[in-house]
Amino acid sequence: MATDDRLEILSVSLLENKTLVNEMKQIAAQMRVEFGWHYLLDLVWIIECLDLESLANVLDAGAGRGVIQFFLASKGINVVSVDRVSRAYLPLHFRKYCQIEGFTPEDLASPAKTLFRLAKREGNLDRKVREFVRDLVFFPAGKSIAPGSGKVLIYQQDLKNLKKIEDNSMDAVVAVSALEHNLPEDLPQVVAELMRVLKPGGRLVATLSTSGSQDQYHQPSSGWTYCEASLKAHFGLDADVISNYDQLPALFEDLRHSTELKEGLAKFYFQRGEGGMPWGVWDPQYVPVGVCKVKPLAG
Repeated sequence: MATDDRLEILSVSLLENKTLVNEMKQIAAQMRVEFGWHYLLDLVWIIECLDLESLANVLDAGAGRGVIQFFLASKGINVVSVDRVSRAYLPLHFRKYCQIEGFTPEDLASPAKTLFRLAKREGNLDRKVREFVRDLVFFPAGKSIAPGSGKVLIYQQDLKNLKKIEDNSMDAVVAVSALEHNLPEDLPQVVAELMRVLKPGGRLVATLSTSGSQDQYHQPSSGWTYCEASLKAHFGLDADVISNYDQLPALFEDLRHSTELKEGLAKFYFQRGEGGMPWGVWDPQYVPVGVCKVKPLAG
């Protein structure tokens, strides 16, 4: 595990961690979610940067319905799952994996309210009630299929103002390909807020995107790609921080020729002209990059 700040373009060699890759795939199958085209790289890199045994409370920034929050909970870690989009009516199958609560009462509706909302929207109340009863039988309250005892606390909030989270309260902060969806002028404020809630000695571990020597907006994925200088500036990294940006051409070429990522492309890409791979055409326009920033110890 690294001990210092670093900036690292992610290598397809991360997929060689088959144990972790398979665990991510298993959780995704249980959650009924598909991965963004490079997310396995992001997830493995972030987890390898963390000392899981030392963590009790982690903030997942821009969490959505991503799998890392459920993975961390399965390891006995409590996760504050933050996203600007409401997940108050989180589908019930997500709640079978581990204990999920609202950070505030407004952040997560009860299973019954969620059931009837979904049934009303989909027009099949009888089937939804049968599914709900089945879940109560096989997954009673307090019992989950995850081996750990951690909770996921759903919190709807903009990352620029985590007003209900105390200073120095999180052992780590993770962000899986989420921060690039903020405006560049807002990113330093987001980073400052994430560092505020992080304990001294704790790590902010985030993945974003890069395409080379200048910042660019990638319209299909609605996100920014950042050059090395911009990431160092936005995250307050020293100029001489450990970086492998000099290997960008070779790592980009390896990514383009990754059979595993190409063949694992999620079905949703083939159904729309937005996202990282419009209409399912394998043509990477950027590569994922990881940032690890350690909060200095007090004094």
